[in-house]
Formats: sequence, structure tokens, C-alpha cells
Amino acid sequence: MDDASRPSASAKIVRRLIPFLMLCYFVAYLDRVNVGFAALTMNADLGFSARVFGLGAGIFFAGYFLFEMPSNLLLLRFGARIWIARIMVTWGLLAAGMALVAGAKSFCAIRFLLGAAEAGFFPGIILYLTWWFTAEERARWIGVFMTAIPLSSVIGGPVSGWILDRLDGALGVPGWRWLFLLEGLPSVAVGVACLARLDDGPATAAWLAPEEREALSHRLAIEDRHREASPTLTLREARSCRRACSRSRSCISGSSPATTGSAPGCRRSSRASPSRCNSTRRPASRSTRSRDISSRCPTRWPLSA
Repeated sequence: MDDASRPSASAKIVRRLIPFLMLCYFVAYLDRVNVGFAALTMNADLGFSARVFGLGAGIFFAGYFLFEMPSNLLLLRFGARIWIARIMVTWGLLAAGMALVAGAKSFCAIRFLLGAAEAGFFPGIILYLTWWFTAEERARWIGVFMTAIPLSSVIGGPVSGWILDRLDGALGVPGWRWLFLLEGLPSVAVGVACLARLDDGPATAAWLAPEEREALSHRLAIEDRHREASPTLTLREARSCRRACSRSRSCISGSSPATTGSAPGCRRSSRASPSRCNSTRRPASRSTRSRDISSRCPTRWPLSA
């Protein structure tokens, strides 16, 4: 992206996406944790023991775990705009549906479905941000995005307490039911707003100038090519790479094998070559493999052009 269009495009993207995505995560986290506030009166009303409540609260993450990967694959299939909207509308309806809980079975069932509905939201948002920001910008805005977590506690806690206190018994409905209803429906509204607010990438963003869309798409494409060209290692090779690099550093720095775990062949000399780190006790074939893997260990991952 050229120097003239890059700041303008980045500022537009930040104003368009970051506050709205923070709002999405705010209501998501609020719906996830408000069961703890509802428990103050819900457990007594429904006769839940600590065991039943703990099972229902924790089973949320079982649904989240099981459906997280399929949800992200479907995000790629249907596009971020439609799938994130689907996630939010579905979990909003289920979060509001917690107001209909009548016993332990319905409590656990809806909590499991709520986790399944919300699965893929956070990793999907992180993936979505990679479609708009380069690596050098992404960490900053992901950090800003995640401030929605403490905000949901700072703001959501007092609001939840107010609903439980002031609306308890209104229209003959317990306060905890009002809590689920009033904090679940905003997610549905925000989910519908996703259809108008989000785009599937710079190429479809009508609010960016044509030259900004082209420049941003070009810059992200360059970064993708650099990432694909980066060396890749298997898990075993990565572990061997770590050991080889550790032995090389210990030899060069003159650290003792006892403190660094380096091979016995290393000498306390600042001029010792890393190749001397190969222990004489190791088979030659393994040393050869270690040197080969060490040569593939990247010292610096390439950045975007």
C-alpha cells in the first residue's frame, strides 16, 4: 500500500470494524458469564444443588469445544458476514431462552446448545481481522478488541445486579428470568446489524476508495506469499530445532553443560564452533539430522513487503 493511501485506509477500517467487533464480543462475553449472576436467585427457585449448577455452567464449554472447528470451516464456506451474524443471532436466542429453564435437564441442554452456537466466534473474529490488517498492525488491534472482556465485567456486573434487584417479580417473573431475556436479545439485534456492518474482505468494501481497496488487497497478498514461502517444520523437527539451537547458544556463550543441558563435547570457549556441540556419544546419523534441521531453523520470519 502506498504511503498516501495506507493511513487513510487503515483509519477507515479501524473506525468501521474495531468498535463494532468490540460490541459483538462484549455482548458475547456478557451472555457467557451472566449465569453466575442469575445463580444468586435461580438456584434457590429451581432447587439446583452446587453440583447441578456446576455441571450446567461447565457443559457450555463442551459444546464450544466440539463445534469450534466445524464452525470456523463453515465461516470460510459461507463468508464472515453471514456466519458471524448467524452465530450471534443463534446464541442470542438461546441466551434469551435461558429464561424458560424449568429444571436441571433443560438448564444443561440449553447451556450446551449455547456453547455450540457461540463456538467459532472468537477464532473467527481473529481470522476475520487477518483479512483487513497486516501482521504489523494486527497485534495492536486484536489487543484493543479484547478489552471488551474487562468492559463486559465492569459494565455487565452492575447492570446484571440492577436487573436482578429492580425487576424481580415484575409481571410475576423472577429477576433471573428477566436477566437472561434482557441480556440475550441485544445479541440478536447486533447479529442482524452484522449483515449491514461487515464485509467479507477489502474487495467488497464499498466504503473504501477503489485505490485503497486495490492497495490493501495487494499488500495482504504479498504478506500471504511471504508466509507461504516461510520454512515449515514438523513437530519432531521443531523440537530437534530447539535442541540444536540451544546447544549452539550454550557453546557460543560458554555455558556449562550442567546448566544448559548441552552435549558433553561443548567447551567453555567463546570461540567454540556450534558444530562442536555434537556429542561424541551420539550416532553420526542423528548428528547429521540435527545439523540439517538446525540449518532450516528460521532466525527471523519474513514480514510483509
